[in-house]
Amino acid sequence: MKISELEQRTGVSRHTLRYYEKQGLLLEVSRQGNNYRDYPEQAVKRVNMVRQLKDLGFSLREIFDVLDALRKDTMDCAQGAVLMAQKRAVVDAKIAELEALRLLLTEEQQQLERSAKAQDLQHQ
Repeated sequence: MKISELEQRTGVSRHTLRYYEKQGLLLEVSRQGNNYRDYPEQAVKRVNMVRQLKDLGFSLREIFDVLDALRKDTMDCAQGAVLMAQKRAVVDAKIAELEALRLLLTEEQQQLERSAKAQDLQHQ
């Protein structure tokens, strides 16, 4: 399939697809006689997997390592579980930071609301 179809089917821009190819995330790409890229059906699954791993917080380097291990059939379930646990810990830390920020914003909002009421009472 041409890059435009892959772009349409995955929602990933052609610039990003080319970047993924340069980074070794899409190795299955071949070239036609006119030098156009020709993506196999498997590229849709591969791009979707890259997107899912990115959404889970994996860096492109980590995604490359996962895909490489899958291609070579060298990743076992224990190794995959460790990777997921590490990413979950990062997500948990971000959640804790966001909850602390949410609390701070709530306190500031409440303080400002009290100040606004006090100002209203003074002007009456």
